[in-house]
Amino acid sequence: MLSDEDKIRALPCWNGGVTIAPLGGGLSNVNYVVADANGKHVVRFGVDYPFHHVSRERELMVARAAHAAGFGPQVEYAADGVMVSAFLKAETFSAMDVKVSPVRIGKLMRDFHNTMPHYVSGTVTLFWVFHVIRDYARTLQNASSPHAHILPKLLQQAAALEAAQQPMPIIFGHNDLLPANFLDDGKKLWLIDFEYAGFNTAMFDLAGTSSNGLMHPDEKAALLAAYFDGKPNAKMMQAFAAMESASLLREMMWAMVSSLFLAAPGVDYEAYTRENRERYQASLEAYQIQYGNIHT
Repeated sequence: MLSDEDKIRALPCWNGGVTIAPLGGGLSNVNYVVADANGKHVVRFGVDYPFHHVSRERELMVARAAHAAGFGPQVEYAADGVMVSAFLKAETFSAMDVKVSPVRIGKLMRDFHNTMPHYVSGTVTLFWVFHVIRDYARTLQNASSPHAHILPKLLQQAAALEAAQQPMPIIFGHNDLLPANFLDDGKKLWLIDFEYAGFNTAMFDLAGTSSNGLMHPDEKAALLAAYFDGKPNAKMMQAFAAMESASLLREMMWAMVSSLFLAAPGVDYEAYTRENRERYQASLEAYQIQYGNIHT
C-alpha cells in the first residue's frame, strides 16, 4: 500500500523534485505542505463522508468558486481523493485572533455570503444545522453509539433552539468557521476548507464564529453590527444566542459520529466530544438563564 508521501510524489503536477511536510490542524482530513521548483502548495487528502454529508466533488467545486470570487486559494490540481491548492503566505487564526477581529470577520462574512451564489454551480446542498443534528442522532442510534441514551434529551433541546430562529434571507454559507479556517496575509482575510459549504441563513456562520472564537458580549455585538450594519432587534439576538448553542451541539455530535467512522492521525474524538459537551452545556445554561424555554 502506497504511503501518503508516495502518492504525493506520484502526482503529475510538480515541477521537479518535492519536499513534503505534514500540515497539522485537520480533524477529519490529512494535509501536507509540498514544495517544488514553483514554490509551496497544500495537498489535501479526503474521501466522501456520507455520515457527515461531505462530498469531495462538491467541495472541489466550492473551492474553485471561492478562488474565482476572491475568497480562497487557487486549486492547482485535483484527482480522486486529493486536491492541491496554492500555499498562502498567511497566518492561521487562533480563537484570540477571531476575538480581536469581529469587524473584519463580519464584513468578510457578509461579502462571502452575498457573492458566492454568483460563482457556485451544479449540485449544492442546503445546510440547516437542525437537520444535521437530527440526522446525526439517527446515525448514532442506528450504530448503537454509547451516547445513544442522551439523544432524546439533545433532540428536545435542539427543537427549542430551532423554534427560536427567525426568518432570514438564504445566503451561501461556509458552515465550518473554526478559527483555523481563517487566514490573514496582513492585507486581507482568506477562507479555506469548504467541505460543509452550502446554502443557509447567515445566523449559523455568525453564531459559529462567535462560539468557536470564544467571543465576549462586546465582541459579539461588534461582529453582528458589522454584518448587519447595525444592532439586530431582540428576537434576532435571541435567535443568535440559540444558534450559538446549536453550533456547539452540532460540533459535539459531529465528534460523536466521527468517533464511529474516522481515525485521523492524532485526533481523540471522544476527548473532542467531552470538550464540546462542556461548552454546549455552558452555552445552553446561559441561554436558559436569559430566555428560558430550555430543559437542561
